Amino acid sequence: MDLSRQKEQFSIAWVRAVVSVAGYAVYQPEVDDDSVDLGIAVRGGRGTVRSPRLEVQLKCTAEPIWQSDPMRFTLKKKNYDDLRGDDLLVPRMLIVVCVPEDVDRWIDQNEERMILQRCGYFLSLRTFPARSDGKASVTVPIPRRQQFTVAALRDIMCEIGQGRRP
Repeated sequence: MDLSRQKEQFSIAWVRAVVSVAGYAVYQPEVDDDSVDLGIAVRGGRGTVRSPRLEVQLKCTAEPIWQSDPMRFTLKKKNYDDLRGDDLLVPRMLIVVCVPEDVDRWIDQNEERMILQRCGYFLSLRTFPARSDGKASVTVPIPRRQQFTVAALRDIMCEIGQGRRP
């Protein structure tokens, strides 16, 4: 498997691990033509919106973007346009999983634990402006405090369940 596919599969596994611990379900579109790699669904819920959902675009990088705050991540303009805006039925987010350059360091495991190296970060592009500068890519700032953790995911899904957009 080439490195690009390894990154793709690792980011999917990483997000699935967080989602499963949060107690939610993951669904995967048959075709990724709308910049949605995975969907996250809550069964039922106690908010004003029943069964809230979130759709995510996953990216994985070994670039040391995590060394700055905010991190700067470059997206294809198509992905940027598909993720931004307030007119989506299901809210969308970008999740960037940062990994070590050495693939053999992505996982550290023994009988007691398995550590997935490094960290994932999320960004809602809902309020980002349309871009018409003719460039093929857009660089977005991702605050390091926006780590994609179980607690953060629960907060996001609760917000969606209350009828608010993250």
